[in-house]
Amino acid sequence: MSAMASSTAPGASAVYGVSAGVPVVEAGGVPGAGRVLPTRTELAAVLPWPGLRRGSTVAVHGSVSLLFALLAEATANGSWAAVVGLSGISLVAAAEAGVELARLAVVPRPGGDPAGVVAALLDGVDLVAVGGTRNIADSDARRLSARARNRGSVLLPFGPWAGAEVQLRCADASWRGLGQGHGYLRERAVTVHAGGRGAASRPRSCRLLLPARDGAVGVPAGEPAEIARPRLRSVVGC
Repeated sequence: MSAMASSTAPGASAVYGVSAGVPVVEAGGVPGAGRVLPTRTELAAVLPWPGLRRGSTVAVHGSVSLLFALLAEATANGSWAAVVGLSGISLVAAAEAGVELARLAVVPRPGGDPAGVVAALLDGVDLVAVGGTRNIADSDARRLSARARNRGSVLLPFGPWAGAEVQLRCADASWRGLGQGHGYLRERAVTVHAGGRGAASRPRSCRLLLPARDGAVGVPAGEPAEIARPRLRSVVGC
C-alpha cells in the first residue's frame, strides 16, 4: 500500500467491528505496489511465486503461526493487513512472528455478514486473512477470490476455501526445548505441504520452525529447505 492515509477509506467505518479510526488506504500504491508482496525467505520452498502474488488466494490449514509468517514481511515493508473472524489469535504471538501491529486491523467478530466484511476490506487492504471459513458459502468464497483478483489484494483463508489457488497444510509437528523432564518448549518443527492449481500444481513440502525460538519462522538446522519427492518413472506395458 501507499503511505498511510490521513483518513479512513470510504465505507471503512461501516464495516462491523472496524473502528472508524483505523486508517485504510487504497491498494496498489507504494511500497508493495508490485505484483508480488514480500514474504520471509524461509517460505520460498512452499510458494509458487517469489512472495505472495497480488490477486491470489492462499488457504492456510492448521497453523496460525504459518498465517502470521505469511503476513509478517509484507506488513514490515509497509503493506496493510486485516484478520477477520479469528477471535482467539494472540497479538503478542503475531508481533513475535514479525507482523507489524500498527498495520494490522483485527475484526474478531464480523457479525452476520462475514463475506460482506471481507469484501469491504479487500477494497482497501493488501492482505486479508479470514477465519470461520465454514460459515462462508462456496459461492461467496469464489466471489471473494474474484474480488481479490480484481482489487490486487491477497486473500488468506484460514481453513477450507472453494477455488483457492494454493493450499498450505502443516503436519508432523514436534515441539523442541524440553530436556530430561525440565526446560521450556522453545520451537516447533512442522512439515508444510503445498499444493493447488496453476503455478501451484506441483506439490511441494519443506520442514520449518513455526515458531522458531524468536517467535518467527525458521529452518531446522541440518535439514534441506525443500523435501525432495521421488521422481516418477514411466513403466512400459502398464
